[in-house]
Amino acid sequence: MISWTADQDALRNGLGPWLHVLNDEHVELDARAEFPRAKWEAVRRAGLLGLPIGERWGGLGQDLPTTMYVLEGLGEGCRDAGLNFSVTTHLVSTGIAVQRFGSPALRDRYLPDVASGAVIGAHAITEPDSGSDALAMRTRAVRDGDHFVLTGQKAFVSNGPVADVVVVYARTSEQGGPLGVTAFLVERDTPGLVVGPPTAKMGLRTSPFGELYLDGARVPAANVVGSVGGGFLVLDHVMKWEILCGFAVNAGEMRARVDRCREYARGRTQFGRPIGTFQAVAHRIVDMEIGVRTARALLFGAAARMAAGATVTTDIAVAKVVASEANLASALAAVQIFGGNGYTTEYGVEKELRNAVAGTIYSGTSETQRNRIAAMLGL
Repeated sequence: MISWTADQDALRNGLGPWLHVLNDEHVELDARAEFPRAKWEAVRRAGLLGLPIGERWGGLGQDLPTTMYVLEGLGEGCRDAGLNFSVTTHLVSTGIAVQRFGSPALRDRYLPDVASGAVIGAHAITEPDSGSDALAMRTRAVRDGDHFVLTGQKAFVSNGPVADVVVVYARTSEQGGPLGVTAFLVERDTPGLVVGPPTAKMGLRTSPFGELYLDGARVPAANVVGSVGGGFLVLDHVMKWEILCGFAVNAGEMRARVDRCREYARGRTQFGRPIGTFQAVAHRIVDMEIGVRTARALLFGAAARMAAGATVTTDIAVAKVVASEANLASALAAVQIFGGNGYTTEYGVEKELRNAVAGTIYSGTSETQRNRIAAMLGL
């Protein structure tokens, strides 16, 4: 059983005063597919964006499990899932990458603004012809004196349209494999970097994503994150954090959804009694409860093992499959429990179903994760 200290509870409960702002117009903003700048400012003031960043750079210096615990509270309290997704993307894509692998100069230059949220971070991995097969990327980086020249195209860049800094992964060797990839921290106003408009999408609409075009973008060699050819190590570490933190948020969203469905089932009357007294409805809610408990146990268990230095490739793949698919099943069940009300936009339940679909795709599809688990099982 996971137990939390008073300090950890205080960090999580500190979000309470901001939730009314974060939930304001969440249905309307989703309909407009609008990035909520005012809410981002509220998240900044709440201190959430510096959770895992060291105190030297203005952060709170929290470990992975604590960061997940607070983010789970964000998911439970904030119904703007797009905002939640953008927060997590910012934290792990830029903050974790630079803090863990950046040079001292790179950390000192960028981490204070990342921790405060004065800049918004993103990472550019996926390309039009390579999704879960990240090592098939074609974006190239060629050394030219004290700079690298980047050429290529990135797709589905979460936070891309609003990002100020982007960690771009590019190939620095003609040879295939992980040792030919390098990570670069690229500023938005870099000549040769063109940020495409937001791409219309099914869910998580308040978290914009789009394409990035690199046409001879000159990036200082000092902005290499990690080492030349060491980009896969950066990516592997960041993706572990992304899965654990992102789906901890989803666990919080699932918990809030179970509570809303339970209250609705108690108050909604059909055939002379609350619909929660019908076994078909009650069992749906029970399955939702089982899903959130299982997902949460796997996520925090993997985090504890990772924090202890264990190999967690299988743990994280299993947690990702279970959490993403439980979230999707939970959201579908909620629409069914709310019935006609669930199908309307007014209650905000249908957008949760649209949002949940994405979790089985991003950070490695469910199919890719199952392949990874099979390989680890020797199959």
